[in-house]
Amino acid sequence: MIITHPPFLDVYINSLKSYSWAGNTVWDYILAVGIFLTTLLVLYFFRTIILVYLHRLSKKTENRLDDMFIDIFQNVGKLAYPAFGLYLGLHFLTLTNSINKVASFLFVFILAYEALKALKSIYKFYIETYLDKFENERERQGSRSVMNIIWFVFVVIFWLIVALLIMSNLGINVTSLVASLGIGGIAIALAVQNVLGDLLSSFSIYLDKPFTIGDYIEVGTDKGTVERIGLKTTRLRSLTGEELIISNKELTSARINNYRRMERRRDSFSIGVTYGTTKEQMKKIPKLIQKSIDAVDELDFLRCHFIEFGDFSLNFSVVYYIETPDVDVFVEAKERVLLDIYNKFNKEGIEFAYPTQEIIVKK
Repeated sequence: MIITHPPFLDVYINSLKSYSWAGNTVWDYILAVGIFLTTLLVLYFFRTIILVYLHRLSKKTENRLDDMFIDIFQNVGKLAYPAFGLYLGLHFLTLTNSINKVASFLFVFILAYEALKALKSIYKFYIETYLDKFENERERQGSRSVMNIIWFVFVVIFWLIVALLIMSNLGINVTSLVASLGIGGIAIALAVQNVLGDLLSSFSIYLDKPFTIGDYIEVGTDKGTVERIGLKTTRLRSLTGEELIISNKELTSARINNYRRMERRRDSFSIGVTYGTTKEQMKKIPKLIQKSIDAVDELDFLRCHFIEFGDFSLNFSVVYYIETPDVDVFVEAKERVLLDIYNKFNKEGIEFAYPTQEIIVKK
C-alpha cells in the first residue's frame, strides 16, 4: 500500500528509513503502529457514536430486523477490533514465515468466532420469530430443543471447516485428512443408521408438523394424545391411560389420522323399532330425531331415513355433524341426543326393537 505525505517530511522520513531492526525500518514500524491505531479509532468511533445513534433510530421502528443487525455489531468482542487493526498493520512489515502463519491463524480464528456469533444472533432471531406462532408452551419448548440440536450440528460442521482452512493456510496437506474423515463418517453413519433415521424423522416431524403436542392421533391400531415428541421416539397417552412409545421413523412412514385437525366430525347411528309400529308413528320418527339433534347447539342434522326391513326390526339411519373435533364434547352431545330420542319415543308409544323370535306351533 502506498502512503502519500507532504514533501517537507521527506528529510525526516528518509532519516527514519535509514534505521532498521529485524528486517524493517523505523518508518515501517511507525506506519504499522499508525495503521493499527487509526483502525482502532475508526472502529471504536463507529461503535460508540454511530452504532448508538442507529440503535436509537431502530427503537423507533416496529421492524425487529434492524434491531437484530444493530445488536450483532454491538456484540462484537473486545478482541475483534485490535485483531483487525493488528492484521492491517502487519501488512506494512516484513515478517518471518512463522510469524505470518501465527498472525493469520489468530486473525482467522477470531474472525470465525465473531462470524459464528453473528450467525447465532440471526438464527435465534428467526427461531424466536418462528416459535412465537405456537400457543402451546410445551410445543414451543420441544421445537426449541430440536432447533438447538440443529444449531449444535451446524457449529460442529462450521468449526471443522474453519480448522481445515487454517491447516491448509499453515501449509498442511488436508486432502488425505478430508478423505479419512469421509470414510470415517460413512462408517459411523452405517453403525448408527437406525438412530440417525429416528433423528432425521424427528426433524421431519417438527418441520412438517403432521401432528403437535396435544393432538389426538391414530397410528395403525394405536390411538392416543401426543404428550412428547423426542429425538428418537414420540410418546402418546391412550384413552385407557397407558403410555405408548412409538419410534419417529415409524411415525413418518405410517399413515396417521389426526383427529384434532378435523373442522367438524361426522357421525351416524341406526335405530330399530318393532314391526308393530304404525304408519303414522313411522312418519313421525325422522321429525322426532331431527328435533332431538337440532336441540343441541354443537350438532348439525343431515338426514334420517327408513332404510330397511330387518330380521326383527324396522331400521332407520341417522346422520349428523358435530361442529367440534373435541371427543369429549362429541360424546356428551351424542348422549344428550340419545336420551332425548328415548324420551320422545316413550311419549309417542314407539317401541325399540330387540332380537326376538316368533315360534308358530301347528297342532
